[in-house]
Amino acid sequence: VEEQRARWERKRSRTAKELLETEHKYLEQLDLVITFFVTILKAKGTLKPAVLETIFGPLESIYLASHVLSLHLERGNLGPGLEKFCQNLELYGHYAENLEQANKTLTEQLGKNKAFRRFKKLQETRPQFQGKKLEDLLPLPLQRLHQYKHFLRDLLENTSPDSAEYQKLAKAVKSVSEVSRWVQDIIRKRENSLQLLRVQKLLKGQKTQVLTPGRWYIREGWLFVVPSKGEELKRRMFFLFSDIFIETKPCHPLHLLNSNKLVCQAVYPLHQCIVDKVFGHTQGQGGLLSLAFPHKTLLLMSSDQQDINDWYRSLSAAVR
Repeated sequence: VEEQRARWERKRSRTAKELLETEHKYLEQLDLVITFFVTILKAKGTLKPAVLETIFGPLESIYLASHVLSLHLERGNLGPGLEKFCQNLELYGHYAENLEQANKTLTEQLGKNKAFRRFKKLQETRPQFQGKKLEDLLPLPLQRLHQYKHFLRDLLENTSPDSAEYQKLAKAVKSVSEVSRWVQDIIRKRENSLQLLRVQKLLKGQKTQVLTPGRWYIREGWLFVVPSKGEELKRRMFFLFSDIFIETKPCHPLHLLNSNKLVCQAVYPLHQCIVDKVFGHTQGQGGLLSLAFPHKTLLLMSSDQQDINDWYRSLSAAVR
């Protein structure tokens, strides 16, 4: 038991040391943004206060919370330090919610505000930035949140459940995990919106509405449609979403406007679909899927067996 405790203590102090060292590095980088951008821009008035607020969000408050945490860590007050820090964790969620708009506003300002463009370029050439751009530094809080999760879990694992600090650590792990899930959710939703928008832009015309609230993009790829009569196979591009399956074909390569777009052939709702693997169960060349809808059965083929298996899994999961 004594040996186990000593091992825990060694691992724990190693993790605490690493947490403090990386916290200092994180604070240095945040300080660059606040000192050379936020503070000077506020004083100069190069950007309107509302624009400044949109680009940098609650970054100053995040810096202050981390500064207080580092002071606690330096004194070895891990439990109280984390307890105080967790009261400010919501800032990370709000920062994540604002990040997309922050990047958009930054791009807009660089396009139309000559003074800001010159100022940004000048600040980034300072030796302290080591070739980093403002765009590289803005996502730092979200990367740090991910690191906190791992550090705190390691600390908890190497803390005796009888110690006074154990409960505080367990609470901190729970808080960081919740905010981390919130941030991951924001990122997933944003990525999904970008995928929906990309597919919408690929389709010719506006007849097929891809951008629908609550719809999730799953996958896309080329498959052969096997006709019911003895015609030849048709190569089609398919898009699978959480509620629909879209069949498309390329526009004519010589079309003036739409040569790189796709024409929607059919939209199949998934709520009444039955997916079956016709062949492709054994190791061989490719496979065939059957998708039965109330008024139509679709036979899809691929010469790549891995591909047909992946489609089968994705379609079955989406239908479920």
